[in-house]
Amino acid sequence: MEPVDYADTFIAVAEDCAATAGEAPVSRGDVPSVAAHTYRLVAEHPYELTSGDVIFTVHADRRGIPEAERPAARAAFYAKGQPCLRASDLGKRYGWGVHADAAGRIALVGVETPEYAELAAGRPADGSGPPVTVTRAMRTKRAR
Repeated sequence: MEPVDYADTFIAVAEDCAATAGEAPVSRGDVPSVAAHTYRLVAEHPYELTSGDVIFTVHADRRGIPEAERPAARAAFYAKGQPCLRASDLGKRYGWGVHADAAGRIALVGVETPEYAELAAGRPADGSGPPVTVTRAMRTKRAR
């Protein structure tokens, strides 16, 4: 597991997130924003990728790192500290919680859904399995 991976954890939206429902980030221009690229990867591959997979893939795609060079580039990327998905705009601005299963694979959960309410309460959405550790996305603004 990468240092940015979680297992049996739910990252709830930030306390100061204004979104009342999960919304897809919109990119301006030809290059997708980090949030839009992250959203697309996770939405298209729910419970298939880990946080580490997603964070590195977004980094590598944005920098045009060829597939053959990615294993070495990934090792170098994670050799120094990297922000985790708690810092992502998906949970800070766009209303998406991130659920990591026991294997660390992630999926997005809209703040408006019953599944979000269950996970935010620390209960597995399907009603089975161990309790879920709940943390929050980082605030956009400092608390007063």
